[in-house]
Order: sequence, then C-alpha cells, then structure tokens
Amino acid sequence: MPTEDLAIVAGRSIIGFSDANQGTESTRAVDPSTGQELDPPIFSATSEEVEKAARLSEQAFLEYNQKSGKERARFLYEIADQIESLGDALTQRAMQETGLPEARIKGETARTTGQLRLFASVAEEGSWVQARIDTAIPDRQPLPKPDVRSMLRPLGPVVVFAASNFPLAFSTAGGDTASALAAGCPVIVKAHSSHPGTAEFIGQAVRAAAEKTGMPDGVFSLLFGGGRTVGSALVTHPAIKAVGFTGSTAGGTALMKLASERPEPIPVYAEMGSVNPVVLLPKALEENTDAIASGLHVSATMGVGQFCTNPGIVFVEKGETGDQFIQDFSDKMRDTADQVMLNASIRSAYAAGVEKLDANARVETLVTNSSDTSDSTCLGSTAVFAADAETFLEDDSLSEEIFGPGTTIIRWSEKSELLQLLEKLEGQLTGTTHATDGDLAAFPEVIAVLERKVGRIVYNGFPTGVEVCHSMVHGGPYPATSDGRSTSVGTHAINRFTRLIAYQASPQSRLPDELKDDNPLGIHRLVNGALE
Repeated sequence: MPTEDLAIVAGRSIIGFSDANQGTESTRAVDPSTGQELDPPIFSATSEEVEKAARLSEQAFLEYNQKSGKERARFLYEIADQIESLGDALTQRAMQETGLPEARIKGETARTTGQLRLFASVAEEGSWVQARIDTAIPDRQPLPKPDVRSMLRPLGPVVVFAASNFPLAFSTAGGDTASALAAGCPVIVKAHSSHPGTAEFIGQAVRAAAEKTGMPDGVFSLLFGGGRTVGSALVTHPAIKAVGFTGSTAGGTALMKLASERPEPIPVYAEMGSVNPVVLLPKALEENTDAIASGLHVSATMGVGQFCTNPGIVFVEKGETGDQFIQDFSDKMRDTADQVMLNASIRSAYAAGVEKLDANARVETLVTNSSDTSDSTCLGSTAVFAADAETFLEDDSLSEEIFGPGTTIIRWSEKSELLQLLEKLEGQLTGTTHATDGDLAAFPEVIAVLERKVGRIVYNGFPTGVEVCHSMVHGGPYPATSDGRSTSVGTHAINRFTRLIAYQASPQSRLPDELKDDNPLGIHRLVNGALE
C-alpha cells in the first residue's frame, strides 16, 4: 500500500488485508476541546465481520507462529517505519480526537515506535524463549534419564483493547500488540471510541507492514464497535487465546468474567485502577519541602492527571513541615489552569469523584474543582483534599481512584499509624517514597509493605514516567492488574502471550532451532543447569 494512502480515515474496520464494508451503524469521534463531532462516521463491525476476523487470525496463526524471530523482527521494524511515515497527518488527527498537545502526541509516537523496535530486537536476538535443555543419561540408576527440552511458544490469536488515555503507546500498535506480535501471536485490536481515526491510521500502517514483509493475511485486524458487542464477541470466540486490556477496573473485571466462563478459559491481562501512593518520610520532607511539592505538582497534573501512574494519595506526617508542604503543594495546584480532558465520560467521572470527596464532612477540601461540567470543552480542574489517618482507615472511598488531576493527602502521626495506612491499600502499580538513608533505616517496614502491595517502587522521584526498557514492571497485585505476575511495559511483557512446551526424546530434526544441539541461532540457553 503506498504511503500516501495511509493518511486517509475511511471509518471502516480492517480485517486482515481487507477493509470491512458491511456495517451500517456508526458513531463519530468528538474533539474534546470544542465538543464538535469529527468526520468521517466510524462504522461498527458486524457480528459476521467479527467472526471473519477471528477465523482469519486463527488461520494466520498456523503460519505466523512458524515465522522465525528475524522475520517477526522485520515486521515490527517495518510497522515502526510505516507509523513514522504518517507524519503530521497522524499528529493532527490524534490531537483532534484527544485534546492532547502536539508535543505529547509526538512524544507518544516516538515511544510507540521505540517500543516496536525494542520488541523487534528481542524477537531478533531470540533468547527470550527461555530455552532449557536436559540431556539424557541412559545408564542412570535406578531409571534412565530422558532427554527433555523446553521453551516458550506463542499462545495463539490475541485480542487487544485499546486504551482511552494513550492513543498510541497503549492502543493499536502499543505494548500489548508489539509484545504479542513479537511472541508469534496474531492480534485483533478493538479500537477505542475516543480516537478511532488515530486507530485507523495506525491500523493501516500495520497492515502495510504486514503485506510488505510477507506476513499472512489475518496476522492483524482492527475492529470498531462497542465493547459490549464487538469486544464481548471477541473475548468469547474460541479462536482467541488471550486478552490484553488497559482501562477501568469495571471493564477489566467484566472481561475476566467473560474469559473465565468460556468452555476453554483464557488469560486476561488487564491493567486497571491504581492510586499510586506516595510516602513522604520526615527527614526527606524537611530537607526538600519545596522540591517535593513542585515535583508532586508536575506529576499530579501531567496529562491532566490521566495517567494510570498518577500519584493520587500522599501520606504526610503531621507537624509544621507537613503543614508547610501541604500549603506549598495546594498553592501550586490552585494556580494550575484548567486543561482539556480526554473525553466527556472521563471528565464526568472525575467531576463525580471530586464532588463525592467534597461532600464528605470528614474530608477537608483544600483546592476545589471549579470547572463547569456542562461545558462541552471537557475542561478539568485540579483538586486537593486532606484527611486524618482515622478517616482513611474507616472510609473506603478515600482509597478509590479518581482519574484526573486530583490528590488526597492523608496525615499520620506515628510509624505504627503509617503502617496501618499502607496495609489498608489494595494492589497498586506503583509506590513511591521520599526518604533519606536515615529515614529508610528508621522506617524499614515501609518498603517491606510496598513490596507486597505494588509492582514498582520509586525512590525520591515520582511515578508518572514509565520507561520502556528490559527491566520495567508496569503491573501489580489485583486490582491494579488481573495478574500481578505480569507487566504490560518492558520486554517481560512478551511472556504473557506464551506457554511452555517440553519436547521429550525428540529427534533433532523435529526440534525448534532454539533447542537443537548445535544452537544455530546462537541464543543463551540453560543446558544441564548451566548457562550457555
């Protein structure tokens, strides 16, 4: 497909190498900065088109899972190149559909292509399969030891639900898609209704890359339509073997229920809600009051607070230093201009959460949400609340996520009380502490609790940035994610869409290259308990 054809939004789903054309029901994207509907109409996939996409992915898997790591890598590298070739057309459409500024969209585009290239390099190098070889000992007593070899193999077709808050990095060709394709799994993306044109641009780029690199028809599809119709049909389809999701706790748990009730249950890797607690220990706060207040303000308002790693709850010791910090932080939040949120639904939910805390007689409102929720421009205002430890321990609503630029400060008076507060927390994506060496020596239990509660511990920083790298963990115990053993960012993410297969007494000719004696791919392996 010529590059110039990729800059046209047709409003049609993509099924393999073809466009869908049966749908008659349509919606339109809305520019959240103006409230205006955007052209063209976006047509929902029909049940027949969902069936076609699922069956095509099932057929594609038979060929795609046999592609070498180098072949998959070429595909992923080409996707990145195709996305970059979209240029300003992609940037402008994404800005229209999300209200996000140009710098954010361009930065997210670079994150997306960088992530694709990272997974391409992982597939190309090949050691990710965790090959293990135990050679036979035929004369072992009392029983011979067989030759057993194992490695990770792809699961099968994967459904990816695009996220509302990251139109590129967690959507059509985001981390779930990149890791599934790198593993050898075809992908069907259920586009998000907030940014369908952006999704179609990226979908066209993926399709063009698949055709150019000789991938099978059906290795990728993109479907428009409601989550309760198209999404549910995909999750329950027997061809689908795993699900990737980024969104609300309600949405993630609904998918988990659907997947578990199938005749053949499948894994759902859902990244859901998180309040990302920040613990400010006494000496660090005393030494860096203003710097911590400034850094927290930047983190809490980044992207209008619409990051899953937004620091929503801050634990501060009672006293003069704590009071000064709260005053400094509140002043900065109060002086922050209203900003456009991603869509009316998110803005409405945020406003409702703020109003609920504002009406709570046991909660002190320090900065109030002033934006008009009837305004069609989706403006969101900052909010800051404060409460004592007793209130937090007794009122579960204070530990609920409010998705937006709102922060709740909880005051504690002694270490035992702080530990009680942390123990009350559910699973989280991140936990942050600002602490000196002396603080860490005096409060060792804080880190011990966070290790049980979160997926990533941040020291003397802020959680909003999630580096794309080999070591990153963007996950955490339920309800932060559906499976606390997994991550949706970083190269460990590839493991989600695989399963272990062992080959016992297999002829060399029937073994995957990764497990052959001569190691033709030159990958790292564990042979008889020793790394090779």
